[in-house]
Amino acid sequence: MTGITLTAEQIRNAPAPVRQWIEQEVIATLGLAPRTPEAAPPPQAAHLVACSVEDMAGVLEHIRGVLPAVNVLFELGRPGISFGRPAVMTFRLMDILHHTRLQDIGQVMTCLEMINQALTEVKKDPSVRFCGFDNEGHCLIAPQTQVSIATLWQTMMERQQAAQASEAGNRVAPAA
Repeated sequence: MTGITLTAEQIRNAPAPVRQWIEQEVIATLGLAPRTPEAAPPPQAAHLVACSVEDMAGVLEHIRGVLPAVNVLFELGRPGISFGRPAVMTFRLMDILHHTRLQDIGQVMTCLEMINQALTEVKKDPSVRFCGFDNEGHCLIAPQTQVSIATLWQTMMERQQAAQASEAGNRVAPAA
């Protein structure tokens, strides 16, 4: 067996296929590879849907009590990489894991499956899917869904800021 040591700079400067190979090797070595969801419907029966802001608000209501799932949902409001026809937004599961501070990819997958389940309840259609997965450790969602999540987050932040401003205004004593 032969080992090799690379600096972070060497890895950053390596061609994309080399970086992806290194990433896959690290994931496999650390046992972080995503598990396949047990109850996922067959691919031909499931389809990603473009979710509205209202759909996402309904999903949020269903998962509100599970903070890790809420964190994963809002993580998907960040800009992702769009590709393909029809276009899909891709997010690396490792990035979601890192940003949400969950312990392993299995927890990320559990949260994503909770979100998928919540959407089937909101839409009242068991065949709809919030997200899908590829074989390279990515989560896939419809671009409109990403925009809707970002809009929901922005709306929530604006309401929070308005409530704080109103509360601060009520605490200020009127001048005599």
